[in-house]
Parts: sequence; C-alpha cells; structure tokens
Amino acid sequence: MSGNKAPLAHRMRPVNLDNFIGQEEVISKGKPLRNIIESKEFPSSIIFWGPPGCGKTTLARIIASRIDADISELSAVNAGKKDIEKTIQKSSLFGRRKILFLDEIHRFNKAQQDFLLPYVERGTITLIGATTENPSFEVIPALLSRSRVFILKSLGEEDLIKIINNALTNKEKGMGNKNIIISEDNKKLIANLSNGDARSALNILESSFLSSKSNEITREIILNSTQKVLKYDKDGEEHYNIISALHKSMRDSDVQASVYWTMRMIEGGEDPKYIIRRMIRFASEDIGNKDPQALQVAVAAKEAVEFLGYPECDTALIQTAVYLAKAPKSNASYVAVQKSKADIKRTGNLSVPLHLRNAPTKFMKDIGYGNGYKYAHDYKDSKVDQKHMPDELEGSVYYEEK
Repeated sequence: MSGNKAPLAHRMRPVNLDNFIGQEEVISKGKPLRNIIESKEFPSSIIFWGPPGCGKTTLARIIASRIDADISELSAVNAGKKDIEKTIQKSSLFGRRKILFLDEIHRFNKAQQDFLLPYVERGTITLIGATTENPSFEVIPALLSRSRVFILKSLGEEDLIKIINNALTNKEKGMGNKNIIISEDNKKLIANLSNGDARSALNILESSFLSSKSNEITREIILNSTQKVLKYDKDGEEHYNIISALHKSMRDSDVQASVYWTMRMIEGGEDPKYIIRRMIRFASEDIGNKDPQALQVAVAAKEAVEFLGYPECDTALIQTAVYLAKAPKSNASYVAVQKSKADIKRTGNLSVPLHLRNAPTKFMKDIGYGNGYKYAHDYKDSKVDQKHMPDELEGSVYYEEK
C-alpha cells in the first residue's frame, strides 16, 4: 500500500536516524550502532533483539539506505531455504552490498540457520536478523559468534507521545490535516495501552479517530477501540523472567511485588497449575520448616486451582503468594538437598550399615543383618544413640536450622 491508503503506522515509519525516536542507548551520537552506520564499516551480521514495535525493521531499512545497499526482507515464519537461495541469487544492482533482513530469525531451526552461515562467512550477504527472543537461546552459536547483537527496548511513555504528536501534526504522511482534538491525558492513555510498541500506539490512534463521530478522540473511544494485550509468551523468555521476578519477590518478603507478578501471569494467560507448582516448590525451598504450614497452604491452593479454574482461582493464588511472601524464610531444606546430592554423586552406592538392615531370613541373621540394632521406643524419650550413616560419611552435616 502507498500514500494515505496505507496504515498510519506504515506511513509514519522513519526513513533516517534523525527522525527515529527511541533507542538512544544504541543510535544517539557516539553510540555503537550509530558509529557503525556512519563509518560504513559494517559487520558481517547484525541481530536486533527487542520487543514488537521497538524499531527493528525500521533500523534495518535505515541501515540499507545509509550504506547504499540492496535489501531483501523475509520473515522466518513463512520463508525457507528456497527463499534464501532466491534472495542470494538475485544480482545486486551496480554491485551494491546486499542485505538480507530476516524477521523473527528465532523461528528458523538449526538446519536453516546452518544453511545461512557460509553466505554470511563469505560476505555474500550481510544478515540483519530480528528477534523477540533471547538470541543466546534461539540463534546457533556459529551464527551468533559472527554477529553484533544490539538490544532494543520497549519505548517509554515520553517516546511514544513524541511519536503520537508527530502523527497528529504531520500533514503529508500523518493526520495533521484532520484537526484532531485529543487531550494530553488521552495521549498518555494510548501510550500506556500500547505496551511500549510504536506500531500499536499509531494503530490505536488511527482506529480511535476512525471510530469517532467527530474530530475529538475521547477516553471512552480509545478504550472501546482497543484492548491492551500483555506481553507474555508462555513458551518464551518473558515467561521465565516473570516467574523469576515472582520467586525473588516472595523470597525477599515483598508482598506488593509478589501480588503484582502473580497477577501479571494470571492476566497473561499462564496455566494456573504452573503458577501453583512453583509456589509449592517455593514453600519448601525458601521457607521449609521455618513455617511448615506454608507447604500446607500451597498444597491447599493447588486443590482450589484444580477445583475452581480461572477466573475464580485467582484469589487463591494471590492469597498463597501473600502468605509465602510474609512467611519467615529458610533454605535449609534446599541446602540439605544440594549437599547430600553432591556426596551421593561423589561416593556412589555406599553400603547400609549391617545393624540397620532387616533380616527376614535365618541366613541374613546369621551373617549379621540387624545385629545390635537398638529399637528407639525401648529407650527414654524414644531417643537412641547409634550409627546411621555409612562409615565414609560419618559426621557429615546436611541440614542445619537457620
């Protein structure tokens, strides 16, 4: 699409670094990416890692324009080896540098990424990959080692409002000739609803205007025109980031943060059984016998989760998060697991002392099984002093109250 028929977000896409808003850490004067582009000393491969709408595709196009290169754009969602081959076989106009922009490069499997490698190594193409996933998990080491990775961030409110204002005042590509009325508070609302995504912010602005029967964009129109979608990939890095934040918030006894991160997972559509499994683990790992009831509370919440499901089980999850955050903490059980596991790995299958072994047959009794065993209940307070550990581990201490 071209001209004013194209979506607002497409029309307002920056064409040079001077018009690009956000990502100052990498593109402002003197910063790494800016220096590379201006020097035209370009690496064989670049990977942009960042959330949707932060400028990955735009930067790739600006780079191609700046260094006077031909650019071919593919999406790893629907492209394969044949598409890569066709792109590489296309002759570059006037011998110009050839850039392959591969969006969502994390969707390429190992074999597909291996196929790219020799072309990158030989300099046949300059690869610019874009990914929303951590490249250290999703990009093969050989390709990653030949790439310069730039981390891009979600846009902040200030940047998003600048983008909205540009669209409202630009008469050639934006909505500057529409005489739109919108308050500063409602601009902030759009910025908030867009989750740091410039494309989303412009889409909300455009859809709100199209839904309005006048030139005024009100709060009600904005809320009716869009629904905020939380960034939460149940199979991706954000999944692990948020559960890590919850675990550490409960460990640090931060009740408010524990509630927030629990609700982030709930609102993001996380399986409630996954949340409660992690809380049950936490009850033993970080609380243990400092408050044995913590495990009971977490297990009871599991029953509530399985019985009620969403949305009714959300209060049980929050109640549990609050209890675990407020409970006294001890990692003694966790430490005991690690220490004993290390000794078992080091010493292998040590023999059980003979006096602790059962002797169901006469032969076993004759060779000493159970010989000399002291039955605790025959002693005062049911306490008895006898050896229970293998000789090699006698005196080892695994569990210590803290």
